[in-house]
Amino acid sequence: MSTATIGFIGGGNMAASIIGGLLASGIDAENIRAGDPNADSLSKLSALGNIQTSQDNHAIIPGCDVIVMAVKPQLMKTVASEISKLVQQHRPMVISIAAGITSDSLNRWLGGDLAIVRCMPNTPALLRCGATGLYANDAVSEQQRQLAEKIMQATGLALWVDSEADLDAVTAVSGSGPAYFFLLMEAMQASGEKLGLSSELAAKLSQQTALGAARMALEGDVDVAELRRRVTSPKGTTERAITIFEDGGFRQLVDAALSGAALRAEELGRELEGE
Repeated sequence: MSTATIGFIGGGNMAASIIGGLLASGIDAENIRAGDPNADSLSKLSALGNIQTSQDNHAIIPGCDVIVMAVKPQLMKTVASEISKLVQQHRPMVISIAAGITSDSLNRWLGGDLAIVRCMPNTPALLRCGATGLYANDAVSEQQRQLAEKIMQATGLALWVDSEADLDAVTAVSGSGPAYFFLLMEAMQASGEKLGLSSELAAKLSQQTALGAARMALEGDVDVAELRRRVTSPKGTTERAITIFEDGGFRQLVDAALSGAALRAEELGRELEGE
């Protein structure tokens, strides 16, 4: 990857997180380019390192091995159509981080017969501890798969799915997932305050507890069910709370919520294709 030239079409937060991760991993700034009509966005990207930037997307594409499409889903068709001739001329691998846009649609808007990798990252990528699902179409070579994986690993965990439809499940689990944990922390903080803690203390305790639990799950050698059992002493305080969660249908509610998110991801894809 150290010799690949990577161009970004779109200079928002997710593009900045990937570029920052690439630079932190040792990629030379000379190998990174970014295009965005917004000068302020480009200034923020330039502050990360001495990368080439332009308000004209067409200036970014020539010589790139990879183009990362980091524009809003609603703008993807327009932007892709505008650069399609240059993309067809230079034929880079295209990585899309736009939710809902299928690889077939993007391939068609860019002129067809291209190596397309579609990704579903999440917002913790901004801290380089994100989780990303990746899907490659049949035109992507093994070398290109490895390159795409390394690029997205600059923001955290990057895992391949077997079918593009699986990205809807990835959206439900990890793409939307940070908000679920924020909601739980929000509820824990409110309950802590109700029990007499200050707002600041309840917030810090709930946030640090979430961080610690996640690290135990990631860095330990047992699954989360066993970790839960180890914390839940018979007839103790944790058992009381867990029993109330379970009796309230906690698992069924989580299942219904994620199923709803996956269905909405599928619906959004169809709506965007129809634009």
